[in-house]
Amino acid sequence: MGVRKDLKRAKQRTDLMDRTRVEVVKDADGVVREARTPPLAPPATTGSIADLPFTNAAEAPDAVALRREQAGTWHPVTTAAFADQVAAVAKGLIAAGLEPGGRVAVMSRTRYEWAVLDFAIWAAGGQTVPVYATSSADQVEWIVRDSGARHIVTENAENTATAIVGTAAHEHAPRIWELTAGAIADLTTLGRDVPDEEITKRRTAVTPDTVATVCYTSGTTGRPKGCVLTHANLYAEAANTVELLHPIFKEVTHQTASTLLFLPLAHILGRTLQIACLMARIEIGHCPSIKPDELRPALKEFRPTFLVGVPYLFEKIHDTGRATAEKMGRGASFDRADRIAVRFGESYLNKFLGTGKGPTPGLYAAWALYDLLVYRRVRKELGGCMRYAISGGSPLDRDLNLFFYAAGIIVYEGYGLTETTAAATIVPPLKPRPGTVGQPVPGTAVRIADDGEVLIKGGIVFGAYWNNPAATDAVLQDDWFATGDLGCLDEDGYLTITGRKKDILVTSGGKNVSPAVLEDRLRSRPPIGQCLVVGDNRPFIAAVITLDPEAVAHWLAVRKMPADTPLSELIQDPRMRADVQKAVDHANEAVSRAESIRRFALVEGEFTEDNGLLTPSLKVKRHAVTVAYAAEIEALYGAGPDADDR
Repeated sequence: MGVRKDLKRAKQRTDLMDRTRVEVVKDADGVVREARTPPLAPPATTGSIADLPFTNAAEAPDAVALRREQAGTWHPVTTAAFADQVAAVAKGLIAAGLEPGGRVAVMSRTRYEWAVLDFAIWAAGGQTVPVYATSSADQVEWIVRDSGARHIVTENAENTATAIVGTAAHEHAPRIWELTAGAIADLTTLGRDVPDEEITKRRTAVTPDTVATVCYTSGTTGRPKGCVLTHANLYAEAANTVELLHPIFKEVTHQTASTLLFLPLAHILGRTLQIACLMARIEIGHCPSIKPDELRPALKEFRPTFLVGVPYLFEKIHDTGRATAEKMGRGASFDRADRIAVRFGESYLNKFLGTGKGPTPGLYAAWALYDLLVYRRVRKELGGCMRYAISGGSPLDRDLNLFFYAAGIIVYEGYGLTETTAAATIVPPLKPRPGTVGQPVPGTAVRIADDGEVLIKGGIVFGAYWNNPAATDAVLQDDWFATGDLGCLDEDGYLTITGRKKDILVTSGGKNVSPAVLEDRLRSRPPIGQCLVVGDNRPFIAAVITLDPEAVAHWLAVRKMPADTPLSELIQDPRMRADVQKAVDHANEAVSRAESIRRFALVEGEFTEDNGLLTPSLKVKRHAVTVAYAAEIEALYGAGPDADDR
């Protein structure tokens, strides 16, 4: 297995592995309160991210920077060609009236043109305001009005219509271009008379302290806030993660790095990943969808060597493997492969970390058998060349992480927020520790406050919320950013996130319960779609659960039931409820009895962006779900035994 060889090689490359040494600070009781990692890249003192395409073109004009999908074929784009297109679009924006410091909203899914626009806006001296392609007219209205964007680039006619409706009442209607209607060509034509010197003048006037982008938060707890990120913030994130990861992967794996971007570029994680890849001249491609059925063909065609995703992706790949096995009458075999994978991954990693003897001969033999039957199919689903992945956005179930490790793919977890320019911590390369989100990114410090809140400091931390000094003052004190998340640090400076401060449930018996661990484990098991754990000021913990449509379709097919069986009947089916109970039992294994889910309500429908129950980054809007399913929640506590006699 390739990743096992990589781990062995890594132990021999101490010159690479020991480039960063995390410093930990303990309190009087010996508890680790702070972890700091020195920077690997010095802070930027001149220039900006806007220079990146032009520097690449000057130094390696024929190198392939990106691959662009057109009519089912991936075409290479050289650094010189990319820089030329960025400059042409930047001229068009200038001709359209974009002033230095002006803002341009981009409302589009992930695609090649997004990359061109981002760098073109910066080259013209402007600031990018990303807008999720799924945003409503009300959301567009707020973001455009609050940011003061005078120009909008949409992806398609639907986005354009939303933007027009959203900004109809604005005093100054923004100018709108549409990508599918030829926006890039139109801007190029518009700017053909703008001299090259104007681009050079504007680009060289941008400094590390210049605002690069105003990124709006997902709005789980209210109206989205605009995070002001500078070119220095983007540089600190990209340069330090590149210096941490790329040399080791290149030297140890002997692979040429490439990745397929499918995370929304409206989200800071996708954009900083794109910047980092261009900085390291790692080939990138773009895919507009994270839906497994649409993403899988692109993965097989592009064949990336690493991916950055969210737990949803890895959960769906795992579920697809289970569903495929069940269709072939091998469901029990997949379940055994799953159990073997967790045991094998745990045992092998313990050996690597020096805390165990490693897999027994019998466990090795079982792994080898299921590698032929199951694990290689998982690798094939991801393109066949991938050995590494990074997961962020929310915690990845530990057993799921170990499953992928046994399948030949190490999934490293990271943690960060828009306010920290994406990753603030990441599991260091070839030092896996499933269940944690890693150590501070170089140049960053993590502190645990007295109440358990995670605080972050460093060059990646934003400077302010746009037009919102009160909100800024509430989370920034002495350059430390209060994340609102709860966590703990171990002896080696690895961070574990234990929950969200505002989400903590306190039962009527006084038990504090973090719902995150329960929800993450629930979602990792079919047929669960989305869920919300409840129990604040209640006698026990319960959950509201939706069913995943793909899992439901498979469940019905396996049992030879009509595909159009009403969901209202299905949620009452004892067999379905028994399968959901298995997922609940899996979640409860991670907590004490007092924290466990005692009852659940299976509900019709889904949590989606369209019905206002999910944010664009797929986070549950807890208050909105609680209101929408108030009757079902009340019914859970309406009658029956309380927490003390269950």
